[in-house]
Amino acid sequence: MQNAVILKPGREKPVRQRHPWVFSGAIAQLPSAVADGEIVPVLDAKGRWLAQGYLNRQSQIQVRLLSWNQAEPIDAAFWRRRLETAHQLRQNTAELAQADCYRLVHGESDYLPGLTVDRYGAHLVLQAGTLGIDQRKQQLAEQLMEITGCAGVVERSDDPNRRKEGLALTSGLLAGAAPPDKLVVSEPSLSGQPLHFQVDLLDGQKTGFYLDQRENRRRTAAHCAGKRVLNAFSYTGAFAVHALAAGATHVVNLDSSVEALELGEINLQLNHFDPDADCTSIAGDVFEVLRDWRDLGAPDLAALKPAESGAGGLFDVIILDPPKFAQSKSHVERALRGYKDINLLAMQLLAPGGALITFSCSGLVDAALFQKVIFGAAIDAERDVQIVDFLHQASDHPVAATFPEGAYLKGLICRVL
Repeated sequence: MQNAVILKPGREKPVRQRHPWVFSGAIAQLPSAVADGEIVPVLDAKGRWLAQGYLNRQSQIQVRLLSWNQAEPIDAAFWRRRLETAHQLRQNTAELAQADCYRLVHGESDYLPGLTVDRYGAHLVLQAGTLGIDQRKQQLAEQLMEITGCAGVVERSDDPNRRKEGLALTSGLLAGAAPPDKLVVSEPSLSGQPLHFQVDLLDGQKTGFYLDQRENRRRTAAHCAGKRVLNAFSYTGAFAVHALAAGATHVVNLDSSVEALELGEINLQLNHFDPDADCTSIAGDVFEVLRDWRDLGAPDLAALKPAESGAGGLFDVIILDPPKFAQSKSHVERALRGYKDINLLAMQLLAPGGALITFSCSGLVDAALFQKVIFGAAIDAERDVQIVDFLHQASDHPVAATFPEGAYLKGLICRVL
């Protein structure tokens, strides 16, 4: 077959098992007459048809597979069907009934590799992570507006990984009407009442909101009534709002970004909390601040009352939701040291019986490895630690059975004795 990608002998198994990526090392021959971004068939070493997807010679993942059906054309109708399926799945998800912000398309796990779409009220945010999607983004934006009835689509293709595809970072209005500068969206609290958050779709850092933690915010809030809570790596304070709504006595938001902390205070006010009385916002490096509190005490936290039990410890609940520590395989060992260090510090600052809610969003650190890190931190902290719950990304961030890499977010709720 002309214009096909031909695999090396013995390299067809992942394709037959419907994994969506074909790496350069598995390819014996690339078609000379096909431009990057175009659809190509993928054949095994004996010339047998396996699948079809879009090509990019500049990427280490040279083919992203879209279909294993030889008779299925990859045309405008194909893209629309995939978008409609993703939309219908969210319409049928009960957990999203009270939320007006959620992940609408989750890349490979919605069988649309390279495409991420989030909904914020009447507006969509599209991220084109690959050349094949970038070339079709205008068509996809228009189809998305037709399917969802949304007013406009904003592009936030500003992930540095685009450079691996030979693409520049870009953002701006892609189709339809521009969103308001300060858009307010809602998600349900532990009690079911809506909580409100401000997002900036065009100019904000990652819009100021993490949709994948929606369900975990409620599960965390269940441990916060009557408690002193540290929300470390707080970003714009969504965990803090949920904790206070559940009855936390005081929350400390700790983050390196002053801008994020300021938006966190706006979110507190949107939900009728007092940023001065109910929360303390501290800008600083989380590792350094926690180490200082452990070694020197915390004179800047006079708002915190002593533990009712009198058993010591600065906090009753500590939430650790750091950014991705491992960007590549070469970063994994350093990331593991970082996870261990920050969890060790948290255990040393918790009152006996306190709750540690800890996360990793590094896809290269799987759940078993992350649990081993917590084990090591517990040994070094000389604290007995019980895992009472396992957390993962929200249901609008599904994981395709053929793409286990999609399970990037993992978390643990621990009791620290």
